[in-house]
Amino acid sequence: MKKTLFAVICLIVSQLAIAQYALAGDSLKTRWASEVTPENVWKSHPRPQMMRGIWEDLNGLWDYAIRPKGENNIGEFDGKILVPFCVESSLSGVQKYVGKDNELWYQREFNYTLKGQDHLLLHFGAVDWKCDVWVNDIKVGSHTGGYTPFTFDITNAVKKKGNNILRVRVWDPTDEGEQPCGKQHVKPHGIWYTPVTGIWQTVWLEVVQETYIVDMKIVPDIDNYKVTINAELSDASQNNMFEVVVYDGHINGGFNTIIAKAKSINGNDIEVPMPENARLWSPDDPFLYYMSISVYQGNKCVDKVISYFAMRKFSTAKDENGIVRLMLNNEPIFMFGPLDQGWWCDGLYTAPCDEALAYDVQKTKDFGYNMIRKHVKVEPARWYYHCDRLGIIVWQDMPSGGRGPGWVTDRYFDGSLSRRTPESEATYKKEWKEIIDYLYSVPSIGIWVPFNESWGQFKTPEIVEWTKSYDPSRLVNPASGGNHYPVGDILDIHNYPDPEMYFYDASRANVLGEYGGIGRKVEGHTWVPSTGWGYVEYDSEEKVTDTYVEYANKLLELIPRGFSAAVYTQTTDCEVELNGLMTYDRAVVKLNEERIREINLKISNYFKK
Repeated sequence: MKKTLFAVICLIVSQLAIAQYALAGDSLKTRWASEVTPENVWKSHPRPQMMRGIWEDLNGLWDYAIRPKGENNIGEFDGKILVPFCVESSLSGVQKYVGKDNELWYQREFNYTLKGQDHLLLHFGAVDWKCDVWVNDIKVGSHTGGYTPFTFDITNAVKKKGNNILRVRVWDPTDEGEQPCGKQHVKPHGIWYTPVTGIWQTVWLEVVQETYIVDMKIVPDIDNYKVTINAELSDASQNNMFEVVVYDGHINGGFNTIIAKAKSINGNDIEVPMPENARLWSPDDPFLYYMSISVYQGNKCVDKVISYFAMRKFSTAKDENGIVRLMLNNEPIFMFGPLDQGWWCDGLYTAPCDEALAYDVQKTKDFGYNMIRKHVKVEPARWYYHCDRLGIIVWQDMPSGGRGPGWVTDRYFDGSLSRRTPESEATYKKEWKEIIDYLYSVPSIGIWVPFNESWGQFKTPEIVEWTKSYDPSRLVNPASGGNHYPVGDILDIHNYPDPEMYFYDASRANVLGEYGGIGRKVEGHTWVPSTGWGYVEYDSEEKVTDTYVEYANKLLELIPRGFSAAVYTQTTDCEVELNGLMTYDRAVVKLNEERIREINLKISNYFKK
């Protein structure tokens, strides 16, 4: 009887939640949107490289209110919002504009019973841009930065039993501020898209002990057959010991054979010797090694996380003709892939679900590419996991923001270095470091891109030097298509629509960071029915495909002349940009997939013996 009553109560609660939520607006939707509910929204573990057993997501319906900036008397909330979708999106159920003169408030209750020495961590995947957080009217922390995760220990603010009230306040000036904001614009047009305000990644709780692993950096070394793990503890002491156990891959429900172990104490890095025949990660063989990292106090294990890594190396070297080439695992590789904006017609910055997030990566692989340039946006950790497991190299852009100097693309730049304020510079440096810290251990990331074109470009030599010294394991592309300085590992030019090589540097790898942009409008699958554009435009799959193949053959001819990578614009349509390989709703592949796969594989495999 009790069981039946409980089931009835759950059903009623579920039906009430459904009644409170509906997709907002009549804008374009993906096929996944109709499957999203408050009960099933984003249940995948948000941090695949650092998983513990006890965690709980707080995604679902929250109360929300939009109030004038500085007005703390919220009164009654405006309604319900579906977290983790931003307030401007259809999937949020709200689809309202906030702006720099207002603040967005969130509230929800949660119940968590703490036991003994438990500590409760509150994690946010990403909140754009400035947020303050209270638990039971106790302020537990603040954060600025729209692209990186952050965590608060809320143990002393939660009730040991019963309901707790979580409240979040967000302010985001979008492009009217000086913070990194990527393609967001208060007046979307052309290449600029709808603003994203507030929570746009998973919010979740995690139980740990007083001493736990806060973060870690994983650095593989294929030349010396080892991997090094630097683990940061919440409460380091001389009695703590780390133990790492590496397995040769994993199987659902369990691990395979142990292939390596290592221990360390006193805060030392853990150096794990790897077999000389360790499998090297590549787009052809994206093999991941799984591992457990345990922390001991005496004989007691106080924390344990499950993670993964890959044995791989990114570098440059000259070929037999003296041309500097990009290298993967000490072998030349032509990196070829699409410009990936990571925008969604229904969720804006947030994919409807994990399946949708993986879909773009899988289609990129299906198209015959081996690389993605993640364009002026940072993704949830799960997106990088999909790149890791599917075998796609990532060029990671820094989201742009602020003003920069004029744009000179065909020579080294010698003009004004900066139009940024000191506050803007400090914000950039803070957020760039946080992004690199967040993504430091991701196997698939091979290249950091601090600037796109001249957007907010400043003190390029200084930023490049810092980036290379902070992460010497990866290459640095100083400014993709931007103002060029003789620094970093790559000279990157842009040319639309077809490939051209108009600038060359014999001391660095030369790449075509953007080209293409072949547009095609597909009726019924556009953001705005009467508006849209491409760098060149055609009205049929055949014409678009013929042009794509023509450009690809031109690119092939430029490889022996010096190009070592190329980026085609782009993965999907984005708002009024209609130059995607797929429509914005991911419903239609706009080119002949078989033909583009054939030519793409020819380019991606150019250096293979």
